[in-house]
Amino acid sequence: MSLVELIAQADERGLAASGLACLDRCVPLLGGDDDVLRPLWASLAEADTWAEWGTRLEQARAKLDAEDPEPAVTDEDQAAVLARRMLDAVPAEPSGDELRAWADACSVAALQVHRFLDHADDAEACVTARREGRTEGMSPLVAAELRRQVVILELLAEHGTGGLRLALDASTEGRRVLRAVVSRRARGRA
Repeated sequence: MSLVELIAQADERGLAASGLACLDRCVPLLGGDDDVLRPLWASLAEADTWAEWGTRLEQARAKLDAEDPEPAVTDEDQAAVLARRMLDAVPAEPSGDELRAWADACSVAALQVHRFLDHADDAEACVTARREGRTEGMSPLVAAELRRQVVILELLAEHGTGGLRLALDASTEGRRVLRAVVSRRARGRA
């Protein structure tokens, strides 16, 4: 099943986790520590998922660097702008339609972030084709991000709330990879 199909079939918790996981993997671009989004992950495991969501979201936003680089000239700057847009677009009082639109936008943005930061050439200029399952010639970093997005949605579809821990683990590994890529690129410019 393609990523687009998985997003279309996901429930509200799955959509929130999918979008949150995309954002979580991009936290290194926002200057945040690894635990800045943990309270939002915890909300997804609670019986009343949305009771503290808005409060926890505002706390996370306050801790993350919210300023866009002026101008966004490097690939890292452009990737950071996309990550900030993901954060800015998190619905404070989520509904199914809002969550689906946000999760979908986060999916596209996270793939684009990985394209900006990958040294390898991605033969397909549009991430839409990747999300629909056309993966031939895909660069390694983008391929890994696409696999993570699919795995997270599959885990949540199969295990429900029980899949949240596994989804968080997959996202954490992706964040480590992105942090290493950002660090390596920074050393290359020094």
